[in-house]
Amino acid sequence: MDGSGMTEQRLNRMIVGSWVTQAIYVVAEIGVADILAAGPRTADELAREMRMDGPSLYRVLRALASVDIFREDGEGKFSLTPMGKLLESGAPGSKRSLARMAGAEFYRSWGGLLPSVKTGGAAFDEVFGKPFFHYMSRNPDRWRIYDDAMTGVHDSETIPVLDAYDFTPFETIVDVGGGNGLALAAILRRHPGIRGVLFDLPAVVERAREVMAGSGGSDRCEFLGGDFFDSVPSSGDAYLLRHVIHDWDDGRAVSILENCRDAMRPEGRVLVVETVIPSGNEPCFGKWLDLMMLVVGGRERTKEQYEDLFSAAGLRLTRVVPTAHEVSVIEARRAG
Repeated sequence: MDGSGMTEQRLNRMIVGSWVTQAIYVVAEIGVADILAAGPRTADELAREMRMDGPSLYRVLRALASVDIFREDGEGKFSLTPMGKLLESGAPGSKRSLARMAGAEFYRSWGGLLPSVKTGGAAFDEVFGKPFFHYMSRNPDRWRIYDDAMTGVHDSETIPVLDAYDFTPFETIVDVGGGNGLALAAILRRHPGIRGVLFDLPAVVERAREVMAGSGGSDRCEFLGGDFFDSVPSSGDAYLLRHVIHDWDDGRAVSILENCRDAMRPEGRVLVVETVIPSGNEPCFGKWLDLMMLVVGGRERTKEQYEDLFSAAGLRLTRVVPTAHEVSVIEARRAG
């Protein structure tokens, strides 16, 4: 095949990428990988167990086998590949919940990307009738799936962050919007001399308390519920914002940062853990994540944009600490 033919095929695969998303969503939603973990099955065997249509399920599995998620043998039985094993519910770094979100709420939101580009508004709000986090708070079953999805996405960055950034100077770390608390728990396990405060919405904090119980370091953690747009707990040495600032537009991001500035000790620091978007044509998953944030109402940012945010909040960017992951630790102190 000549170069033009290969280019055409490559573009074709990109254009129909959503087909793959939906096929993965289907098998994740019905739990195919959980059943195949016990051994190979034919599509008909799976369909009987799941009350699906056998021939239709076969067509989905066959397509996914062509992209190395399943493998079909000569007897028509499907088994898991290493990639397929990541769709198991209990697998380390499981992507099942992410696939369930990507094929449902996220998929529908992406359909509104063009209106978002036209207006700058969040497509999610139009599709679901309310902002993303309002929707989640009213649908706790979906919030649990979202929480699991974010754990699967972000777990792999925790150790690289701990290896790259020195947390030892701090006595108290306030994890603002700390979610399920697993990141803070990892910091407390690594640094026995540090105390932690997990701060998030009250319902989220209660879930985090259960998740962190027995994780190591939970006895040195205080759990506080509240709204970071109103205020955050005072007197921390470091205010950790891990994948929080990218959820919000500039005005609301500045409000969160101002509250951290007002609450922290005089020599305290704000630590934003996010992808810093590089300039030019360099490949970066964050550039695609930024489009996801566009349709739900947030954004990824460049170093210069973080400098502007911090300045508007009365802070100054002191350094950007890269990690072995795609995220960086963006450190700021009080300005002046």
